[in-house]
Amino acid sequence: MPVKMTNKRPNVNNRRIINGEDADVVQLHPMKHSFAWDAYLAGNANHWLPTEIAMQDDIELWKSPRLSDDERLAFKTALGFFTTADSIAANNLVLAFYKHVTSPECRMYLLRQSFEEAIHTHAYQYIVESLGIDGGEVFNMYRENTAHNSKANFILGFNEGIFDDNFHTGTFENDQKFLENLCVFSLILEGIFFYSSFAVIFGFQRQNKLVGSAEQIQYIMRDESQHLNFGINMINAIKEEQPELWSDEFQKRITSLVKEAAKLEYNYAQQVFPKGIFGMNADGFKQYIEHIADRRLSAIGLPKQFNVKNPFPWMSEAVDLSKEKNFFETRVTEYQTGGTLNWE
Repeated sequence: MPVKMTNKRPNVNNRRIINGEDADVVQLHPMKHSFAWDAYLAGNANHWLPTEIAMQDDIELWKSPRLSDDERLAFKTALGFFTTADSIAANNLVLAFYKHVTSPECRMYLLRQSFEEAIHTHAYQYIVESLGIDGGEVFNMYRENTAHNSKANFILGFNEGIFDDNFHTGTFENDQKFLENLCVFSLILEGIFFYSSFAVIFGFQRQNKLVGSAEQIQYIMRDESQHLNFGINMINAIKEEQPELWSDEFQKRITSLVKEAAKLEYNYAQQVFPKGIFGMNADGFKQYIEHIADRRLSAIGLPKQFNVKNPFPWMSEAVDLSKEKNFFETRVTEYQTGGTLNWE
């Protein structure tokens, strides 16, 4: 539904994630979706820039023979995925989501989230430049790596409708299309595809290798976890505001898409770890992906499909940014709100 100017004072009862009546300007009073405002404040408190992080140790290690060919392949493959995924995320936010969302406080956070996606892309470029990696190889990996290409095309296939200039919410069909895109974007792109690549980088972290790069990815994971939680909150809010959209058929559709995405991620893991490194291999990643997929389904009230344990329990420790700490003796940072997030 197009956003129109009104001459009425906002009524909190008329505010919705989509199809709200008073979204002509970002007027935060009266506020309904407080989770979005909380996320906005958390994002501001957690602001960071990649150039603040020292990379000298990473540069020396990358130039040395102390990294194996398999380790270099795993690192560049994960980095190649990140560069593509954050670009897709930014386009989805700026070109599609924002113009259809009518909750002012949700729009506020979408603006903050878009800025964070730009910071993430900056971080990948900073890593590439610092280590002297071929930028063309990394940034074009989604064109040349079949596993990357398959995941990118899977996500982009759901954008066709809501990216159309003639697409508007306000009908049952279009509202379900928007909700489907939101589920794919939040649960799959940000909630599954990102997390296996995070595990790759934190494998290096556990070995005290490429620690500057790992610190940047750690900050990115904190941001992405907040993005994921925000998306889940929007999905659950739409379910309450427009329960007719959450039909049995639609629930089966989302469950099926999550299971399909998990299979794509299996193929990706096999390319990242053809032989295995750091005690991690494709079989372990398969179980981790299934564990993460179940968590995403549960978060929106759908039944688990795999019922497996987390094979990488150290991931919870790797992403714990709730307390002040010295990250590999690089710098001390206070994380004000990260402890409230649901990391996995």
